[in-house]
Amino acid sequence: MTGVQKRIAAALEGRYDAAALECVKKALCTELLGMSQLQYYTGEPFSPDPERELMFDAALQRLGAGEPLQYVLGTARFMGLELKVDGRVLVPRPETAGLVEWVLSDCGQTGTLLDIGTGSGCIAISLSHLLPSWSVQAWDISPDALQVARENNLKCGTKVEFRQRDILSAVCSDSRFDVIVSNPPYVTESEKSLMEPVVLDYEPHLALFVPDDDALRYYRAISDFAMKSLNSGGRLYFEINPLFAHELKDMLERKGYRNVTLRSDDFGKLRYIKADTDDRKGRTDKG
Repeated sequence: MTGVQKRIAAALEGRYDAAALECVKKALCTELLGMSQLQYYTGEPFSPDPERELMFDAALQRLGAGEPLQYVLGTARFMGLELKVDGRVLVPRPETAGLVEWVLSDCGQTGTLLDIGTGSGCIAISLSHLLPSWSVQAWDISPDALQVARENNLKCGTKVEFRQRDILSAVCSDSRFDVIVSNPPYVTESEKSLMEPVVLDYEPHLALFVPDDDALRYYRAISDFAMKSLNSGGRLYFEINPLFAHELKDMLERKGYRNVTLRSDDFGKLRYIKADTDDRKGRTDKG
């Protein structure tokens, strides 16, 4: 272990487990200090330039205070892309990559797609990148999040169209879609006590939490909108809270969706749901 690596380990002792600490050490050394992979693993002598060393010192302080590594670095990797992230948007999760992969596995050569609650743009931008013939639109209520998403769109060379929309309000769209996908807020207020401080203290609560007594509020609004805005045979995809998986499945079936399918994430938790429309457009109920 190099002197720099020892310094990181000492500064962050007790904050990370061994595997996470190794990721942090490597990221700080290679991305902030400019150390090569060879220097990192072999311990070859390395002298960072003064500017990078100042950035490194500031990063150690922020990490020591509990800030997420991705915010400290200013970037996060998602579906092979490097995205800008900061406190205006959630850090993209591996679970969300599973949602994108499900959408990809079902998509044909061309079509129209809407991402509702786009945040950093990770879903819309990765799908636009991997489905270049598709027309992709993305909505979010937060102008700050949309600013980050637009910067990521430019950075990745994708052509997502972003709009500021509140799906909980009466939303009209002049477009129709073959696919609507969303990772909406789904953590209930009572689950806060189970969450890590790194999430509670730094990530935007607007993108995370829903009231205990209305946990499906976003799913209800989005599914009602999708029933009117999806083309015949269109598909709706959600990332979900496993606690409400079967309740959400029942709700979608009551609203007239068919082939409602749940899927587990890599940890065996029911994390995703897909629903198809048919020719009976506009059927909704009070669910």
